[in-house]
Amino acid sequence: MDSSMERPWRQPPAHWHDRAEAGRALAAQLGQWHQHPTAVVLALPRGGVAVAAELARSLALPLETWAVRKIGHPLNPEVAIGAVAPGGVVLWDAGARAQLDLSPQQERTLVAEQQRELMRRQRVFGDPAAASLHNRCLIVVDDGVATGMSARAALQSLAGLGPERLILAVPVIDAAVLPLLEPLVDEIVALAVVRELRSVGEHFREFEQLSDRDVRDLLASAGRLQTP
Repeated sequence: MDSSMERPWRQPPAHWHDRAEAGRALAAQLGQWHQHPTAVVLALPRGGVAVAAELARSLALPLETWAVRKIGHPLNPEVAIGAVAPGGVVLWDAGARAQLDLSPQQERTLVAEQQRELMRRQRVFGDPAAASLHNRCLIVVDDGVATGMSARAALQSLAGLGPERLILAVPVIDAAVLPLLEPLVDEIVALAVVRELRSVGEHFREFEQLSDRDVRDLLASAGRLQTP
């Protein structure tokens, strides 16, 4: 009998021990940005901060956060049907939106909930002022991209700030999402491109959830952007 039929539950092996190891691996791919005077690492909280902290440390670059929030399915909040980002960016998954057939009021309520959380995170993590990112190389980091909703919203938001260069750096990304993100950036650096990525966490041996305090501790240990 085929071994794959014997154990259909078996998960693929992890690529990395934890997010920190993935951050160091990404840094090895981005060595040309070491101590670059205009470059800044922008982490998407919360999970992306643990990857970005190691990347920023390895490249001797300042580390900042950029809040973005997915809009969860009303019956299953873990499933993204949209996302919000600074600058009034609101994106929807067209298929999920049509299937749910939400009323305008329901949509406004879902968006408002996530915008409040986005603003809270901006305050708690101290996101930089938009003007401080103009004409800088922005290396945007998350711990992985599955549906791409949050990444698309963040990149669309940042593209409007007039960066010198916009780079997305992630350990793992779904192959189907790449064509959606490529037009938004100058470069995508991904260590693993996976077909039908079910879960970012399955590619790490340790993938604990981060708290606000965890994020603040990581930021405190890193250099912050000095606004001119």
